[in-house]
Amino acid sequence: MRWKMSDSRDLQNFSGGPGALPPSVLRQLQEAIVEVPELGLSLLGISHRSDWFAGVVAETERNIRLLLGLSDDYQVLLLQGGATQQFSMVPMTLLRDKQQPAEYLDTGYWSGKAIVEARREGPVKVIWDSSDNGYCRLPSDAELSYSATAPYLHYVSNETVEGLQFHRILGRDEVPRVCDMSSDFLSRPCDAQRFSLIYAHAQKNLGPAGVTVVVLRDELLKEVPEGLPGFLDYRNHVKAHSNFNTPPVFAIYAVMLVSRWLLHDIGGLSNMARINSQKAEILYGVLDAHADFYRGRAAPADRSLMNVCFNLPSPELERRFLSEVGSAGFSGLAGHRSIGGLRASIYNGMSLVAVERLAEFMLGFRAAPAVGLQRLARAN
Repeated sequence: MRWKMSDSRDLQNFSGGPGALPPSVLRQLQEAIVEVPELGLSLLGISHRSDWFAGVVAETERNIRLLLGLSDDYQVLLLQGGATQQFSMVPMTLLRDKQQPAEYLDTGYWSGKAIVEARREGPVKVIWDSSDNGYCRLPSDAELSYSATAPYLHYVSNETVEGLQFHRILGRDEVPRVCDMSSDFLSRPCDAQRFSLIYAHAQKNLGPAGVTVVVLRDELLKEVPEGLPGFLDYRNHVKAHSNFNTPPVFAIYAVMLVSRWLLHDIGGLSNMARINSQKAEILYGVLDAHADFYRGRAAPADRSLMNVCFNLPSPELERRFLSEVGSAGFSGLAGHRSIGGLRASIYNGMSLVAVERLAEFMLGFRAAPAVGLQRLARAN
């Protein structure tokens, strides 16, 4: 099957991040960069101290509360520094000066980074480490043993690099749950009230890079240790309504537009989850139907609905795939630099039609290199 070069305007972004944004949101951002309709000013030049921006922050917080069904004893913050900053802010707030170890799960690339930072602040117990199996599966409930006295439990709900996702909530209700939901936040319904702190950077499902959403229960702020740097103290951001220092106005405005899109165009997180499941089923269907060629990385029970990770029979075929898929109008399908391979990220903004087109390409590519594959087999 032949694939013609696509116009660059038709490129579909399957990157692990920054991910695709809904076309309607992109159009509104394009207009706002030149002129925000209600102000007559460029979005890039509006003061973060203006009443207009205060309204943007308020609506963004309100929309996220509605989508998650949050009660009044939760704060919604729009911070900077990405998930990486939260790797430090969380243990600085909850673990510093504690004797009991916080419990962490090591399920992939990003959870491993969080553990390193937590250990700078206090004792950490890793209750699950899947590095020995190459981060190809997640633990069952029977394989996990939780302490009732841990300061908190931390885990990553969706491992972007390895394509693994928890499809249940972990932990004990009496121990604060902290979850990095960076790559699946607002992609499906979430019983957020069972978590004490959730954090998620925007550049997967929420908007462009530059803003990180933090949802935290007020109770966590009662025993914050003294001496934290002002910028790393959640209480200061709560008091300032996410305007403690100059915030990323553009990125927060984009998150507001995406939250509107989820509420009004999609109709809520249950509908978003249904669409995301359809997209994942299409791609995993190709992997399962041609498992000799498209070799899925994650255990089927733990497959991510956001990141479909796979390999081909040889590095040569993977390079050819990346070359031809780019020419066919698909971008960002190279796997993470830490493990290589291939990865299709199908975040909220990725359309069902684009996923169907990618599946069609994959089926065509499976048939096309048959002769070359035989040559490789003989050579090896």
